[in-house]
Amino acid sequence: MAPKIYTVGELSQGIKALLETSFREIWVEGEISGLKVSSLGHTYFDLKDAVSNISGVLFRGFAADLKFELQNGLLVRVRGNITTYDKQSKYQLMAKEVQPAGIGPLQLAFEQLKKKLQSEGLFDQARKRTIPALPQKIAVVTSPTGAAIRDILSILKRRYANMHIIVAPVKVQGQGAKEEIARAIKDLNDNFPDIDVMLVGRGGGSMEDLWAFNEEIVARAIAGSKIPVISCVGHETDFTIADFVADLRAPTPSAAAELVVKSKVELAAHIAQLEKRLLQSLRIYYENLWGKFRRLTSSRMLVNPLALLERPTRRLDEAVEGLFLASADRARRAGERLNLQTEKLKALSPLFPLRKGYAIVKSAQGKAVKAASSLSPGDRLSLQFAEGRAEAEVIGTASSGAAAPVAGNKSQVTNGCADGKKQKPGSKGADGPKQETLW
Repeated sequence: MAPKIYTVGELSQGIKALLETSFREIWVEGEISGLKVSSLGHTYFDLKDAVSNISGVLFRGFAADLKFELQNGLLVRVRGNITTYDKQSKYQLMAKEVQPAGIGPLQLAFEQLKKKLQSEGLFDQARKRTIPALPQKIAVVTSPTGAAIRDILSILKRRYANMHIIVAPVKVQGQGAKEEIARAIKDLNDNFPDIDVMLVGRGGGSMEDLWAFNEEIVARAIAGSKIPVISCVGHETDFTIADFVADLRAPTPSAAAELVVKSKVELAAHIAQLEKRLLQSLRIYYENLWGKFRRLTSSRMLVNPLALLERPTRRLDEAVEGLFLASADRARRAGERLNLQTEKLKALSPLFPLRKGYAIVKSAQGKAVKAASSLSPGDRLSLQFAEGRAEAEVIGTASSGAAAPVAGNKSQVTNGCADGKKQKPGSKGADGPKQETLW
C-alpha cells in the first residue's frame, strides 16, 4: 500500500488540530522571562522551568482583567491552550488567565502598587497635611446607599448639628468604581475649594469588595488633592493603598466622623479648661506683678528719690576735680617745655654773643661785613652792640695777619653817635669817649 503523502499545509494543519484538541484548557506553571508588551497591548513572554521553556501570549482583552503586573522572574500559573503558528511551525501557549503561584493575585497587585508608590514618596509623612481642628465644611465620598454614609451623617449631626456636609455619591465596588471615586475627589477640589476636609471610604467587605481603594487611579487622586483627606475603608484590620496615601487613616467610617468633629460637650469642656488655665495664669501673673510693685515702692530709692542722685553727683564732682588737676598739671608741664625751648632759642640767637662784648658790623647797605678787605677808607659802617648801636667811618684797613695798629695811628675809625652825628677824634660825648679801634 502506497504511503500517504502530506502537503506541508496539511501537516501543519494536522499538528495544529492535534495540539489544540489534546492540550485544551490546561494549567501550566513556570517562571516568566522575555516579557514584552506590544503597541496594541498584547503581552508576549516565555514560560520556563529548569529543563525547558515555551512561548506564550496574553492578548489585550485577557490582560485587562489582570489585578497585578506581570514581571520577569515571577512564578505564575497560566490557564490556556496550545496552538501553533503554522507559517513558522512554532507552537505557543495562548493564555486566558494568569495567577501568581504561592500568593493571590490581589495580594500581589497590592504589594506591587504599594512598593511603586512608596518609592515615589507618596507615603512620606512630610507631605501629609494636618487635619483642621474645627472644620466648617466637610465632604464625604462614598456610596449614597451604604451603611457608611448613614453612620457618618448620624455621628456628625449628633456631635455638631450645624456642620455643612457635601456628599459625593459614587460606586465603591465593581466595574467603574475606581473611576467614579477618582473623579469625585477631583471635582470636589475643582468646584468646592473651601472644603476643610474630605472623607473617602466605605464599609467593610472582602478584599475584592474593597479593591477600588487599592487602585492606582484612586491613590493618585488622593495624593493630588489640595483638600486634606481622611481615608476610612472597611474595618480596623483592613488596610488599603488609600490609607497609606491619605493625610490621615481612620479605622472605620464612624471613627472618621468622630475624628473630624469634636462634640459640643467636648468643645465646651475644653474651652472651660482653657478658661480656667487662663484665669489661673492671670492670677499668678498679677500676684507676681503686685509683689514686684510692693518691693519697688519700699525700696530706698523711691522712699528718698534724692538718693538716686547721690552717687552720680559724687562721681561728677570727682570727675570735675580730676579734670582741673589734670589741666593744671598739663599747663605746668607745657610751661616747662616752653621755657626750655625759649632758652634754646636764646642760645641760638645771633644777639647772644653781643652780651660778651662782640658787635655786628654792617655796611651802609645793611649787609654784614665779614672781612676787613671788603672795606675802604671813608666807608660808613653801622655797629650793633648788645645795648644800642653806633655809626662809624673807616679811616684805614689792615690785611689779614698784619700787626695790629696802636691807638692814634691811621687805622683808627671815627665813631658817630647813635643818631648819626659825627664826633671829632678825641672828643667826648654824653657817655664819654666813643672812639674804638677796628682790628
